[in-house]
Amino acid sequence: MSIIETQHPTTPVPEITEDAIFPSGEIESDEPELESYLHLAQLMVLLNSLEWHWQSRQDFFAAGNLSIYYTPPGQNVPRVRGPDFFVAMNTERKPRKSWVVWQEGGKYPDAIVEILSPSTAQTDRTKKKKIYQDTFGTPNYFWFDPNPESLEFKGFHLVNGKYEEIQPNEQGLLWSEPLGLYLGIYRQQLRWFTPEGELVLTPGESAAQERKAKEELQATNQELQEQLQQMEAMLAQYREQLRDLSEDR
Repeated sequence: MSIIETQHPTTPVPEITEDAIFPSGEIESDEPELESYLHLAQLMVLLNSLEWHWQSRQDFFAAGNLSIYYTPPGQNVPRVRGPDFFVAMNTERKPRKSWVVWQEGGKYPDAIVEILSPSTAQTDRTKKKKIYQDTFGTPNYFWFDPNPESLEFKGFHLVNGKYEEIQPNEQGLLWSEPLGLYLGIYRQQLRWFTPEGELVLTPGESAAQERKAKEELQATNQELQEQLQQMEAMLAQYREQLRDLSEDR
């Protein structure tokens, strides 16, 4: 008996199943913590405002700092990539622990946003851009630097399989065709805008706007009430004067 034969002669070689390579259950996200408060605040405003704006829709999924598991063409080993923010259209709106392309019918995000930082900016502008273009085929790719001293903002759309830079409109906004919304800078943050160029509000901003409108309405009503009381007082005075004139005659 050879040395090789004496080592675990009855131990079977484990079979590598397709489910071992491409898990069918939920897969946890594997993204690191965000680099700064600016990054966190930026992702929250993008996500919260979009969810609020589309609160009645059930045909999209938006997420921040969530892993995307995918398989490059011609390969059979899954890889993972974690955009800072992405939106997938024409899909079920439900909670997900990650975006697993082979569990989503082969679908990749329709729009991706990367938040630049000193440690990731070069990769976001080069390697990730190429992956989102060539492997993901994502129609829109944007990047934004939340550093107040920079505020670098660029967007790209796929034209014949290659990214071309999106030209801004008169307001400096960049159009996202898949989402039907603009992206632009407002008060040093990247924000959504409607096709008419109006800011897409967060729930907090919407509530504040409603409170302000209510307060303005109450103030207007109070002013009108005071004016009415003044007019009634003047009318009573005129009537008194008319009675005095009639009595004098």
